[in-house]
Amino acid sequence: MRLHRLTVTAFGPFAGTERIDFDLLSAAGLFLLRGATGAGKSSVLDAVCYALYGELPGTRRSNGVRSDHAAPGVRTEVVLEATLGGRRLEVTRSPEQWRPKKRGTGLTADKAQTLLREWSADAGPGGPGWVAVSKSHQEAGEELTRLLGMSRDQFCQVVLLPQGDFARFLRADSKQRAELLGRLFDTGRFEQLERWTAELRLRHERDVHGGRQRMHALAARAEEAAGPLAADAADHRPGEDAPVADVLAWAAMLRTTAAERAEAAALRLAAAETARTAAADRLEAQHALAERQFRYHRARQELLHLTDRSARSAPARARLAAALAAEAPALLRAPHQQARAAHAAAADTEGTRRTDLAARAAAAGWTGPLDTAGDLLAVEDAARAEAARLEAARADEARHGALLAERARLERRRTDAEDLADEARRWLDAYEERLARLQDERDAAREARAELDRIDARHAELAQRRDAAARHLHLLGEHAAALDLARTLTGAAQDARQRALDLQERRLAGMAAELAAALAPGDPCRVCGSPEHPAPAEPSADQVTAEDERRARTAQHAAEAELAAATERVGTLAARAAAAEAAADGRTPGELAAEAEESAHRRRAVLHTAERWLPLGQQLDQLERDGATRREQRRQAGELTAQLTGQLTALTTELATLDGRIAAARGDAPSVAARTDAVTALAAAATAALTAARATAHAADRRTETADALHRAALAAGFAGLPELDAAVLPPYELDALKRQFKQLDADLELAAAQLADPALRAAAELPPAAAESARTAAARADEHLARARSAHDQARHRVADLARIGTALAALAAELAPVLDAHARISRLSALLAGAPAENALRMRLESYVLAARLEQVAAAASRRLLKMSGGRYTLVHSDGLVSGNRRSGLSLHVVDAWTGRERDTATLSGGESFFASLALALGLADVVTDEAGGMPLDTLFIDEGFGTLDENALEEVMDVLDSLRERDRAVGIVSHVPDLRTRIPAQLLVRKHRTGSTTHHTTREDT
Repeated sequence: MRLHRLTVTAFGPFAGTERIDFDLLSAAGLFLLRGATGAGKSSVLDAVCYALYGELPGTRRSNGVRSDHAAPGVRTEVVLEATLGGRRLEVTRSPEQWRPKKRGTGLTADKAQTLLREWSADAGPGGPGWVAVSKSHQEAGEELTRLLGMSRDQFCQVVLLPQGDFARFLRADSKQRAELLGRLFDTGRFEQLERWTAELRLRHERDVHGGRQRMHALAARAEEAAGPLAADAADHRPGEDAPVADVLAWAAMLRTTAAERAEAAALRLAAAETARTAAADRLEAQHALAERQFRYHRARQELLHLTDRSARSAPARARLAAALAAEAPALLRAPHQQARAAHAAAADTEGTRRTDLAARAAAAGWTGPLDTAGDLLAVEDAARAEAARLEAARADEARHGALLAERARLERRRTDAEDLADEARRWLDAYEERLARLQDERDAAREARAELDRIDARHAELAQRRDAAARHLHLLGEHAAALDLARTLTGAAQDARQRALDLQERRLAGMAAELAAALAPGDPCRVCGSPEHPAPAEPSADQVTAEDERRARTAQHAAEAELAAATERVGTLAARAAAAEAAADGRTPGELAAEAEESAHRRRAVLHTAERWLPLGQQLDQLERDGATRREQRRQAGELTAQLTGQLTALTTELATLDGRIAAARGDAPSVAARTDAVTALAAAATAALTAARATAHAADRRTETADALHRAALAAGFAGLPELDAAVLPPYELDALKRQFKQLDADLELAAAQLADPALRAAAELPPAAAESARTAAARADEHLARARSAHDQARHRVADLARIGTALAALAAELAPVLDAHARISRLSALLAGAPAENALRMRLESYVLAARLEQVAAAASRRLLKMSGGRYTLVHSDGLVSGNRRSGLSLHVVDAWTGRERDTATLSGGESFFASLALALGLADVVTDEAGGMPLDTLFIDEGFGTLDENALEEVMDVLDSLRERDRAVGIVSHVPDLRTRIPAQLLVRKHRTGSTTHHTTREDT
């Protein structure tokens, strides 16, 4: 990196534009930046940093970049031309800033701007020149950072070389050194690795803790499942931190004990089941004997009871026999009754149908007979033939109604079209007048807008002139006051000049006494040369001395300078007043204010008309669109009216033809449809009457047939006639009840006789009564004993199963935890090692500290090469990994080796000059290491900020030799210092002067006097 030119405007302490030519300063290799304290030497370096990175150095980042001395209209800007990575670039940066508005009062914000350009030998048709690279803050920043190869913090540390920081670094503790080196070498990734391993260790700890909790939960479940067995193994129960193997052994012991207990319970259960089977068999035998004895005694009692019932029910059996004999003939009575009812219903229906037919025939005008079936058939055929003839006329009548509706609809549409045409015609009658009026109003609004622009321009001009007139009055007052002051100062200057002349004359008059006062016996006189002074002149009482004359001359010069400044101010104010008067066109503020008020009044009057220009244009466009719409509406309405008139004419002709055919078809009926309905109804009535007559004849034949069949069946069943048959018939429910009664009685008698004849029941009746109760008591005791044995066996079996299941889960969990515990052990050791824990890291050195220690070792080696030369071969810097006191981390200690004593000692023991040597060597060594870290990007321009005041002449000579060596390979070094000796040693200088109105820069090759 080499700097060529820097231009700053309204930046920091610089109110105007300052241009710094680094090529001129760097020609000799070394150049000096000097100036009074607060003049702005460091601001030059700030401008370089701001141009490259868009930010000030870290310690001054919070300060604004805009100069407090700059005029409001001057824009803050920094332009740096430099060679980076073999490319000559120009970067221009301006921060966001406020400026006065161009119109009106107040301030407006200018956005921040960045422009990156590159010098090209083939920029275009004009030959070489600057070519734009980017106008984006982000893109330009990324490109510059890539070419520089270092961050802003690294740049400020290795290019600007702030000696105060390295003096503190020299005496800092490990933590403070780690902060600086961490920023420069970006070792945050190692700190992230430490945090990552610590977080991984915590995650593994949580996994291990969760696994142990699950294992203890399974152990608790095993203890609960073991029940009373757990008390026997309580002495062997593992603790909270017991190894996994101990937990597995304890669970295995519980499973073995439970299996032994389960085998004993199985043997007791088998014995209980055998005893229970024997008791159940005896109980079953006694129950069977008691049941057979009970059945035999119950059958004897039942047979006696049933025999008595059978004797008492003999009359009912005879009644049942008669009813059964009458059951078959009685089945024919129901069809006979149904035939009689059907004949009566058919006769009633036939009468109703004939009455309806007579009424329909009268309505249709039928005059023929209606008595026989042939008459009815003739009426039906004639009516259906008439209905067929009327269907065609009915279609004509329907068509006639549809045409009437269509004619009404077309007439309504024609009326609507005529109304629409009339409406469009009336609207268009007033259209031209409205169009002309709107055009006139819009032309007036256009003229008002033009006049409004002229009024606004005139108003702005009047405002400027009014300001100039007010300024003219103010300047006239200042000019009058300046004239009065000039007159006063003229008199004072003349008095001072006169007093100086008077004192000069009086001193010349008393010069002999002044010379005599310097005479001494034996010394030659400076006037006559005589060593004897017989009568030296005596001074008068008001003798004027050289000091009196000098003070008078000083007062005279001061008065004259004050008069010259006042005279210059009078001329300046006169010129400014004349310019203000010319700007005001010779008019007073009152006149201009009155004209401005009149202009404002006129503007308000014109503004109302001008504001209508846009709405009137919209109204005019809308009116023209409405006119076109209305004309099209009128045309379409006329065409539709003509079309509808032709359709109505055709409909009227067709309606006249249909009227004749319909009148002939309907006869005396109100319509063809009414006539058709009457004839159709007559045909339907004739059909219904004919069907009813046929049904009546069929019902009469059926009634006669069923009566004959019923009489023959009664005689065949043994009854004298129908009355005897009817008396024997029983209702179905009563007949069914008697059947069920005697069927059940016969079955019960048969069953009772069969039971009494059963050999098993007869044998059981001959035995003693059964002892079922004692057998039941013995069986109950056997059941209770079996239940207890089975419960004990189930508990033992479930305990064995639960413990086996829990043992399987424990084994699976142990297999699952094995790699987790192993990983936890490994990551815990690794985390402790990276964190510098004493148990794993003897040096108590964190990973980041280890990396920084390696960097510090490189820096110390690079610094020692220069420190040896600056200290005359006495001092070298070494890095130490030794342990430090307390809980502090080791690895970042820095010692100085004194070749005169051969011992290491702390850097805090160095004197002021020696500390400067060491800190400068550290700064230069760090610059070399960071440059190598950034990819070997050459740093052709370096700045060293202060620190030379602590050096004696010899030490300064040594440092200058080292700095001269930095100029190798065409490197330029800028020194920022107040040391007077450097002004004579370094010819190329940049002088920064501070003034009340802002600082300025000057290139010089000698000390500014």
